[in-house]
Amino acid sequence: MSKRAADRTGARLAPVFGLPAAAVVAVLLYIPFLWTTYISFTNYDGLASPVWAGLANYKAMFSDPDLIGALLNTLLWVVGLVTLPVALGLLVAVLTYGHKWGTWLRLPFLLPYAISGVAVGVIWGFVLQPDGALGQVLGFFGLPGAHTGWLQAGPGNTLMMIVAVTWQAAGVNALLFVVGLQSIPGEPLEAARLDGAEGFSLFRYHLWPQLRPITTVVIGLSIVASLKTFDVVWVMTQGGPGTSSETLALSMYKETFVLNDYGQGAAIALFLSVVTFAASILYLRYQLGDSREQG
Repeated sequence: MSKRAADRTGARLAPVFGLPAAAVVAVLLYIPFLWTTYISFTNYDGLASPVWAGLANYKAMFSDPDLIGALLNTLLWVVGLVTLPVALGLLVAVLTYGHKWGTWLRLPFLLPYAISGVAVGVIWGFVLQPDGALGQVLGFFGLPGAHTGWLQAGPGNTLMMIVAVTWQAAGVNALLFVVGLQSIPGEPLEAARLDGAEGFSLFRYHLWPQLRPITTVVIGLSIVASLKTFDVVWVMTQGGPGTSSETLALSMYKETFVLNDYGQGAAIALFLSVVTFAASILYLRYQLGDSREQG
């Protein structure tokens, strides 16, 4: 068989070999998404047949003060996780890169990433509970805040949980930034040092512009992770007190599996999916457009 005939045969058979993968994607992704979309327009308790309700679930979602609060908390998570873990990871990467003991200095920041979100919630719940580890340390040194209920009121409880996730996520961000630093050619940096650039000026004008691609990745991952925040919040506060620390992901879980309102839960899930997809696309379009302008 000639090479051209073999290529034509391979082209005809390619869709056949792709069918198993397409079937897996359809079963695990597309069909559940379409089913969730349908359920979001119905009244459904998981037992009886779904009853068409039109836009009732979406109207209820946008008129429910608790869900509006969950949306605001989710936005607070986005701002917090795009700011704190990214900034701390960048700082750790820059300060330890090229250092003789850089790997060991980054290790304490990287280890928490190996811990699950549930474990992070348990650890920090112990630290922040009334008269917990933090309160005992403050009390021992006679500092204010020893008996503060760090998780007892919003939005302070959300801010403290963002600190907990920062503790977990900063290390992997630092590792990604180190990868970005390693990809920077050494000659331009050496030339910049010979020209007198050092410290913050070296970072600002020579390192930071070349870290842009990896920064786009880190921030993009942080945005998606923040919009899906669930496990840490559920373990530490279960969205409370009341609904003061609920996120959209937690509201979706409660509506679906606690209140058995599958229609409302599906509406929140679909809204969260659309927001996550839109935020990712808009962010990437902005970054790519900005890169073209600079190029």
